[in-house]
Amino acid sequence: MARLWAKIIVKHRISRQGTAPCSFDDVQPALTELCREFDIPNPIWLGKHDREFQEFRHTAFLPEHFMEDVAFDKLEIEFLDDENKKRRSQDPRNQFEGF
Repeated sequence: MARLWAKIIVKHRISRQGTAPCSFDDVQPALTELCREFDIPNPIWLGKHDREFQEFRHTAFLPEHFMEDVAFDKLEIEFLDDENKKRRSQDPRNQFEGF
């Protein structure tokens, strides 16, 4: 089972956090559920967020990514895959070459 972990950050500290079940391909329902739970508006999902989420399984929304004023510094979301599959970087600079 996979989950979306959301954290509201205020002055570099986690103010609120929560998780919701989701699939990697369809994050919006889980994000909407968590925003409703936190009583905050839904953020605007930009191409930047899509690229970060696809590559790193993590992205952050700043106050300017909301249509209404928000009382926090950042909303971070991260996809948690509970299947314990270790992911390896596809970047060739991170490939270990033996001695």
